[in-house]
Amino acid sequence: MRLLLSALCFWLTLLSLQVSAVTSAFTVEDIRLEGLQRVSAGTIFAAFPISTGDTVDDARLAEATRALFREGFFEDIELYRDNNVLVVRMVELPTITSIEIEGNKAIQTEALMDGLKQSGLAEGLVFKRSTLERISLELERQYVAQGRYDAGIVTEVEALPRNRVALKI
Repeated sequence: MRLLLSALCFWLTLLSLQVSAVTSAFTVEDIRLEGLQRVSAGTIFAAFPISTGDTVDDARLAEATRALFREGFFEDIELYRDNNVLVVRMVELPTITSIEIEGNKAIQTEALMDGLKQSGLAEGLVFKRSTLERISLELERQYVAQGRYDAGIVTEVEALPRNRVALKI
């Protein structure tokens, strides 16, 4: 029993030393960006609150991650340390390549496309699923307001190569 307790204490001590080594502050000698496809490195560096020569810790890294997410271009962001190089790995949100509207008779297609664009869904823009869901609910509300209670909105998102999507509404 005493041997088991000693072994457990040894492993817990070793584990705590490894965690503190990973989460300790360090001075950033360089910043490496990974995963960019359409967003420019200049855009990232303009929004990123950390520069080479800065000393960073977990709180500062969390703040930097939030700053990049606020830009609205990324699905995922991961920051990690490679020696004294800060690596920023990003997964960009897909871009909308086409929007197709079918079955619409009550609202002119041009007016719908203008409304979609004003709401953040247009060709060339970053695709956010939450925006599509919000617009779908609004379209259903518009049809109900016109007395078309049996109308329904169906959306399809087709993933395309090179991180793009085609939308069908």
